[in-house]
Amino acid sequence: MPLQDAISRIRGLRGRPRHRPRRLFADRGYDFDTYRRLVRARDTTPTITRRGTPQGPGLGNTRWVVERTFAWLHQFKRLRIRYEMRADLHLGLLQLACGIICLRRLRASS
Repeated sequence: MPLQDAISRIRGLRGRPRHRPRRLFADRGYDFDTYRRLVRARDTTPTITRRGTPQGPGLGNTRWVVERTFAWLHQFKRLRIRYEMRADLHLGLLQLACGIICLRRLRASS
């Protein structure tokens, strides 16, 4: 819940910006009614896969994007094993890695 509270304003359509997302995706590890109630109390629709149900195509498509991004970042050993103690150095290396990943993707597409 602190992570959901820390989300900044979401810009988009005209009007007052939303403070929180409309939907929250989670896997089976968060399939508890208490979590669902807390998320609904913050005016967000929970999309949490139920335990004991077969794996469907829904959440896997969204989660795959996140897992793929982590795999791209873990190509860089200094990000996989955090050697830097200072947060600003780690953030700088993370931004540099994101730039390299984008450059590689752009070169491959052209």
